[in-house]
Amino acid sequence: MARISFVTAALAASSLLAAQPPAAGETATMAKFTLSSTDLTEGGRIAEAQVFNEFGCKGGNVSPALSWGGAPADTQSFALLVHDPDAPTGSGWWHWVVYNIPASTTSLPAGAGDPKKKLMPAGAVQGRTDYGSVGYGGPCPPPGKPHHYHFQLYALKVAKLDLPADASPAMVGFNARAQALGHAEIVALYGR
Repeated sequence: MARISFVTAALAASSLLAAQPPAAGETATMAKFTLSSTDLTEGGRIAEAQVFNEFGCKGGNVSPALSWGGAPADTQSFALLVHDPDAPTGSGWWHWVVYNIPASTTSLPAGAGDPKKKLMPAGAVQGRTDYGSVGYGGPCPPPGKPHHYHFQLYALKVAKLDLPADASPAMVGFNARAQALGHAEIVALYGR
């Protein structure tokens, strides 16, 4: 019985290793495409309209407008992940998680991160963030140095990430990176 469990565990581990996503620095080997925004600039300060509206922050909590182009020709879907690696949690803070964005989509309007507005393309799934809710949750770092907010868009080789409805942001990120053909990113800053 123990032998069967060991063999089963070894087979499961080897299949997990085969599906490992790229290491943190390996996005450099992925195809590059462009991600742009009328609300964000690379290295610029995030506007109050995009800042969270709780925990002592008084922003509009409106997700920024995003558009992209030049994704790999065989892209089947996209995943958008917004992460603050500077958050004092030991693992950063996930602010927005969207996956199964159809390959035909080339933009998201401002406010698309609010599930009540129903501005996401059909089939796209907004996952829960580290605020514990589904949809966009803007920056609200503790007072101190500005934090870096990574708006990362992955072009995926699958039409759908088959994940449970309550998948953690890290699980979505793992699966998106494992299926990534290309990567585009904007890094913006916010501090208070």
